[in-house]
Amino acid sequence: MPRSIRSDEREASELFAALYPRLAGWCRRLVDDDGTAHEVASEAFTRLWARWTKVEEPRGFLYVTAANLVRDHWRKMERERRAVRRATTEELVNDRQRTDAGDPSVRLLVQSLPPRLRTPVLLYYYADLPVREVSALMGRNEGTVKADLHAARELLRAKLGESA
Repeated sequence: MPRSIRSDEREASELFAALYPRLAGWCRRLVDDDGTAHEVASEAFTRLWARWTKVEEPRGFLYVTAANLVRDHWRKMERERRAVRRATTEELVNDRQRTDAGDPSVRLLVQSLPPRLRTPVLLYYYADLPVREVSALMGRNEGTVKADLHAARELLRAKLGESA
């Protein structure tokens, strides 16, 4: 006999009430941030609801899904740390190497950009981070990052034209 929608909703609501606090707490210990822990736990429940009729063991599904989401979070954080280190290293190298402006190499042209434009270029093009993540890392609005990337491209285009 097929389950009714109302009984599915009640069952899902009871499961949420019983498991969400524990799941969010478990995630909190793994990611060391309340906001991220709640995002992970909420996303795990969202994915469960999308497969509600197909999942036989919801609790196991939730914890495995949350573990995968936490792992994705850790990977993202490591990518961000590497990108920031790379950007910082590039800036230090730029400060130490004031080289011949006649050299049209892209690396030297990027290094010649003002730091306000250079950092988003390095994070977006060299670290391959999406605008959303560059925005979060730099503490700027996405629109500002997009405008800075555009301004950087225009400056680079002009400098390439000068050296040709």
